Amino acid sequence: MAIASGISKKVVLAPQATQGTVAVSDLATAQYMRRVTSGVELTKETYQSNEIRTDQQTSDFRHGVRSSDGPINGELSPGTYDLLMAAILRKDFVAAPVAGPESDIACAVVSGASATFTSAATGTFLQDGIKVGDVGRWSGWTTTGADNNDRNFFVTAVTDLIMTGIFLDGDAAAAKIAGDAATFTGVGQKTWIPETGHTENWFTMEHNYSDIDVSEVFYDMKPSTMAIGLPPTGISSLDVGMMGLNFNALDSASSPYFTAVLDASTTGVVAAVNGAIIIEGTQVAVLTGLSLDITGNMTSEPVVGSNVKPNICPGRVGVTGSFSAFLEDETLRDYFVDETEITIAAVFTTSNESDADFISFTLPRVKLSGSSKDDGEKCIIQTMPFTALFDINAGAETGATATDTLATTISIQDSTLS
Repeated sequence: MAIASGISKKVVLAPQATQGTVAVSDLATAQYMRRVTSGVELTKETYQSNEIRTDQQTSDFRHGVRSSDGPINGELSPGTYDLLMAAILRKDFVAAPVAGPESDIACAVVSGASATFTSAATGTFLQDGIKVGDVGRWSGWTTTGADNNDRNFFVTAVTDLIMTGIFLDGDAAAAKIAGDAATFTGVGQKTWIPETGHTENWFTMEHNYSDIDVSEVFYDMKPSTMAIGLPPTGISSLDVGMMGLNFNALDSASSPYFTAVLDASTTGVVAAVNGAIIIEGTQVAVLTGLSLDITGNMTSEPVVGSNVKPNICPGRVGVTGSFSAFLEDETLRDYFVDETEITIAAVFTTSNESDADFISFTLPRVKLSGSSKDDGEKCIIQTMPFTALFDINAGAETGATATDTLATTISIQDSTLS
């Protein structure tokens, strides 16, 4: 007798054209999903009769409204969960910004891998849309500046004429006086919670138990929560909570449902040891952990006469999290004590290569809600929960009124998207 094995289970995710219609089986964008586990299941409300009977027993039990809910647990990697990230933030990924070419750029080494790039032009970096937290690569540097080309550069501060940041490979910048015509090109694509034009994306998922030719198809689904965990050692995690409205069961005669499926992504997973975390413009080397939690505050209500709920309604997108750090001085603590609004930007790479794949997260306006400290015969660690807020002070994305942050609560950049 064949028994289904988890190693033979295949999970497919496909965007739907609209609510109420299962994604077509030969959809060109259906893709196998990488996962640790996928716990999406059909669930039903149940009702039991409360009649008082002379036989002193329960006479009836009924099934009610159905739904398809559950978690997808995975390891964070570029190009793997972009559809779900864009859906929960309600904006499709768009090309990262490009600045230049600028005809007269100078590079100065600050310390270590930190550097500043200064333009002699009138208004450039901000007007071209460069923001704190962006990652890009320079091109066009010559002679002694050529080593600045084609390396991931993480922007930690930016004005119209000066860009400050860190080369993520850890090597120093190549200092050079002005003279080169260089271009700073954002890598991959970005998404963020927009001010207007919010998207609404629906998905179909299939669990194909390929060793027994049985499939379960869940449709009219949305991501409702997303939790990102970045421990100091080990692989970073991404857990998505899915909400869905409906379900189809398939047997060996009709399984699998999806007949044309793209291969799963092959990018490396990221770990917090590869990358950088910037808090209020300063690289923090004493963090012992970082977590982010995004919720779409989704709700779904039943109606009379149907065992399927009519919709999944979005609420406000909320972003919370926490970080832990060695107690080095009063700086982080006083952000909490003084209710200071700070910017947190973090980027994580798949290797130490100069052009490694990466994924980054930027929270332009954050308030800390605590600063608890542990104790014992060890280094003291403080844990600092936070809430990210809409950056009401941000200006336009590009142009003369552009500022160094986006008008959003969180943005995500993925180097592998094009």
